[in-house]
Amino acid sequence: QVQLVESGGGLVQAGGSLQLSCAASGGTFGNYVVGWFRQAPGKEREFLAAIRVVSWDSSTKYADSVKGRFTISRDNAKITVYLQMNSLKPEDTALYYCAAERSGSLYYTNQYSYWGQGTQVTVSS
Repeated sequence: QVQLVESGGGLVQAGGSLQLSCAASGGTFGNYVVGWFRQAPGKEREFLAAIRVVSWDSSTKYADSVKGRFTISRDNAKITVYLQMNSLKPEDTALYYCAAERSGSLYYTNQYSYWGQGTQVTVSS
């Protein structure tokens, strides 16, 4: 059973960038779909991006709200998935989570069985 550990959050000024990491512990992300989500206080959890972690397939999917600003990627060892966030805005402030589903789909945002504890991102104006 894979465990997920997020890192890379912090405080950044508007217009800045951050890269979040989601590391697999106790296994790899091989044959998983890994997604990134965020939740701001008083708001529902929001899907951001997902990536398929298969040797021959790194397909991705993005929410319209972050397309062009955020990029999801993975390392070749299938241990870490990244979320590069550029042109950050104060409204991007939230707790960011990664999640994983074995043999999952890029298109089902309610499928994820494994979740990390989250990493806080705060964007100042």
